[in-house]
Amino acid sequence: MTENTIPQTTAAAAAESPGAVYFVGAGGIGMSALVRYFLHAGYTVGGYDRTETPLTRALVEEGALIHYTDSVSLIPQACLDPTRTLVVYTPAIPDSHSELQYFRTHGFDIQKRAQVLGTLTRRMRGLCVAGTHGKTTTTSMAAHLLHQSHVGCNAFLGGITKNYGTNYLIKPQSADPATDCVVIEADEFDRSFHHLRPYATVVTATDADHLDIYGTEEAYLESFAHYTSLIQPGGYLIQHTGLKMQARPRQGVTVWSYSRNAGDFHAEHERIGGGRILFDLVSPLGHIADIELGVPVSINIENGIAAIALAQIAGATPDEIRQAMRTFAGVERRFDFKLRDDRHVFLSDYAHHPEEIRHSVESIREVFTGRRITGIFQPHLYTRTRDFYREFAEALSGLDDLILLDIYPARELPIPGVTSDIIRRELRPSMPCRMARKEELPAIVEGEDFDVLMLIGAGDADDYCPQLTQIIQAK
Repeated sequence: MTENTIPQTTAAAAAESPGAVYFVGAGGIGMSALVRYFLHAGYTVGGYDRTETPLTRALVEEGALIHYTDSVSLIPQACLDPTRTLVVYTPAIPDSHSELQYFRTHGFDIQKRAQVLGTLTRRMRGLCVAGTHGKTTTTSMAAHLLHQSHVGCNAFLGGITKNYGTNYLIKPQSADPATDCVVIEADEFDRSFHHLRPYATVVTATDADHLDIYGTEEAYLESFAHYTSLIQPGGYLIQHTGLKMQARPRQGVTVWSYSRNAGDFHAEHERIGGGRILFDLVSPLGHIADIELGVPVSINIENGIAAIALAQIAGATPDEIRQAMRTFAGVERRFDFKLRDDRHVFLSDYAHHPEEIRHSVESIREVFTGRRITGIFQPHLYTRTRDFYREFAEALSGLDDLILLDIYPARELPIPGVTSDIIRRELRPSMPCRMARKEELPAIVEGEDFDVLMLIGAGDADDYCPQLTQIIQAK
């Protein structure tokens, strides 16, 4: 796909430049990156989303025609010609959606978001990051490393980068015109990443998740194994050490391992203290000394190693990598420090899987040694809570204190007997824990003086961060 060509599976007339693209679920973090791609390419872009958010308002300001009621009558006229309109949808949209039904019965070319991204990886060098956790930060790091280098890249990210304030990066005009890298977050939900054809990919973790889709851990692992078979010949697989997945790369694919302390790519001579983290990188593509993390939490050592591996494969130089790692400001809701001083630390983290939470808590404890860490946790999805409540309790037991909120349902209906209380009952004995509603958070934070406060989860409790930050600052 080029900057001015709709995917060629569209009806023939749609390949005439430019046409229209309509997004069913335009405000999703992954979908909105594609909205921005097509806006930048000059298409008329329309879309539906259930809720108006700061992100959808930003898309409207950038030129997208978005509405918030499921009604065929609200679809822009420019998006109603099936010969010139591509329809992109997210699997989170139910089949009963009337607009989606209209497009399906009126001859439109309809593709999942991942299919469109797959087209990109067939026509450009796709640098992809897959895994149960760590992929958004690692993808954003890799994109920043290349965007700040002579290589340049386009990037489709699963979060809003603090460096750029967006989830879509356009290759800088100053970059080498001979390079054609696109950095993509490879999502395993609904097996979406099977549409990609990576040139190089990182696999960060394969801890079972989305069992409402996969059913069993074995099916989940098989999905990742199949993904590794899609790497282009002559490409690269960089996988975390110790994964349960049995990779199946094709002949001619180079396979390397990485982790914090072992593997083909790993760190040595770590220096942690005074709010800073530095390390030296051991790499088969050339060692790099004195790498400093812009977001100094220890889990970012591994994320950084994986991102650097992709950047080295693409051709970034050691000096470019050092500079970009130091200036990487992070991703919203990923170790997102709202306040940090000698008296108070307040951050938000998107961790919503037990292993993510465990890594988050361990990383914060390593940086803030000896301080009392309180977590606010909002479980995400009834099915995930049902499947992993014991593991959640074990991970959360690494905190000193816990405020446990109600489950955020997202796309799901309640499941009888599945509440946050089943997590509470499995916490370590004598673990301080109180149950609360998200609406009570301002009063709770107002009434107590916390040391290190972490808001954990992928739900909507993060909406309270500005208010909570103000309350803590006032103290």
